[in-house]
Amino acid sequence: MASNKGYPRCDVKVSEEERDFYEMKNRACEFYTRNKVPQQIENVLNEMFFAKPDDIYGYLANFFMKLSAPPRISGLNGREVYDSQGQLAVQAEVMCTIRNEQKLTSCAGVPAGNDQWRMQGPDLGKGRAHHITTGLEWIKGPLSELLKGCDPCDQTGVDNILSDFFSARHQEDKETRRSQEEKNKEAEEEALPPPPPPPVSSKGKKAGETATKGASAEKLIPPWVPPEPEVPGSLAVGAVSLAVAKSGALIRDVPLYKHILALRSQSEFRVPVPLVTLLSCGKSSPGKLNLLEEVILIPRPGQRVAQVISMALQIHEELMRIMNSSTSKAGVRAGPMSEAGAPVLVCERPEQALDLVVEACGNLGLTPGEEIHLALNCAADRLMDYSKGKYEVIAGSLKSPDELVDMYQALLLKYPAVAALIQPLRKEDVDQWERLSSVIGASCSLLCDMSGLSASRALPPALPGVKGQVLQQLNGTKVSDLIRIMMENPDAVILSSSHSEPCGEDCLSDLAVGLGVAYVRLGGLQGGHRLAKYNRLIAIEEELAQQGTLVSRTTLPAPLCVGVNIEDAGISEEV
Repeated sequence: MASNKGYPRCDVKVSEEERDFYEMKNRACEFYTRNKVPQQIENVLNEMFFAKPDDIYGYLANFFMKLSAPPRISGLNGREVYDSQGQLAVQAEVMCTIRNEQKLTSCAGVPAGNDQWRMQGPDLGKGRAHHITTGLEWIKGPLSELLKGCDPCDQTGVDNILSDFFSARHQEDKETRRSQEEKNKEAEEEALPPPPPPPVSSKGKKAGETATKGASAEKLIPPWVPPEPEVPGSLAVGAVSLAVAKSGALIRDVPLYKHILALRSQSEFRVPVPLVTLLSCGKSSPGKLNLLEEVILIPRPGQRVAQVISMALQIHEELMRIMNSSTSKAGVRAGPMSEAGAPVLVCERPEQALDLVVEACGNLGLTPGEEIHLALNCAADRLMDYSKGKYEVIAGSLKSPDELVDMYQALLLKYPAVAALIQPLRKEDVDQWERLSSVIGASCSLLCDMSGLSASRALPPALPGVKGQVLQQLNGTKVSDLIRIMMENPDAVILSSSHSEPCGEDCLSDLAVGLGVAYVRLGGLQGGHRLAKYNRLIAIEEELAQQGTLVSRTTLPAPLCVGVNIEDAGISEEV
């Protein structure tokens, strides 16, 4: 290519056009030689001659694809989408430069945490709207610039950038809130009237002394400790982190669960045990019972996911048949489907819900405590009447924290198939958590529901007797945060879906397998977005089985206790 053949001799006058053409040929020669193009072309032609492939140009494409520059993130985009409850959510899109072309490689969204952003009265939805708008601004603006040029396969590096950005916004938000609180306090102090003069002491009484006869001797409950507010826009961080993980999997040409497993430097695949919601009660149900938000199926070990779903569907059909009949022993009726994808039970006592499940299992030939076990999502932190210092377990029926512990103890004695209690008390009732743990012994696991908190910050210390935590990926929770939590708590995490996930997201199943969690809670068997996750879990299990890399479980792992007799566990029958 560098030959001067055809170029006029020095004594021959050449035109400027010929000189420019010759110089361009020299520059091209230098460019191709510097990048070893002639050498690589020679190599591939020699290899292809001996290989004699049917698809010559496919062979050439594969050869040069290996020599191409690694993909790099070229930008981000954010879109408003709707979640499974019809609320606005954020979806992050990742664009990468791949072989000199900009391509959309993935999109992802995370739940916004509805409980915090849904405001009451005339301000309904305003907090959430600000959360969504700020998240979109972050994605399209600063986050897109910060991640431009990053390797989408370097999840740790990307998440570190996201973490630094979020930490700065978190600090700004704290300072803004502090400043606003000081202004509000000053305004309140100016509006307050002057304090009244102190009362005159009565004869024979010291000032401030009052009669104590008839005063309530009720034990005061610990005050509510509000969680740290989420930073508006924080869901952009979680959405971008998940979208980058999906891009990395696409570029590496592996499923997302294998990509996540590689990020953990692990090689053993275990499909988590699916926890299926059978019934919903709870405070939002039409019945008087507030306590049991969910009755959840814990299948016996050794079953494939498809077998668990088939059994859960049979139980679901039998439950519906009993509730719609007039001969039910439990004396209950069915309400509408809940947000968890399970039938709502209209009842007055927790025993009715458990009797219904026992009756349905008995009709199907299933023995509770052997073929199946149950977990009860109590959601008791939502039931406290702070004006009276008691839990409203049943509409009009209040129980103190100690009385609620006694109630759980009686339920577990009557229904030994119950193997786990999720959020049986407020986190502030530390003494009662410890007492409950001591009276139930090893017969039942206590689980703390941390699904309302973002895992981007350190989780609070475990409560007494708590054996596991239920987590969700929401708001600012990054993929690296989930990996870190799993490494710190390998046998104490249950990954849970949300009732408000962006439609079309089924990657929770991939996350659960890749993270190596022992259990995943996907809700009931109603609703396309939930069944998409179950179907994905079935597909992953079948794929691993075909590849011979599936590790089966012979026993149910921690944090759930299954198969421990009440007598052996040391639970007391004194209630």
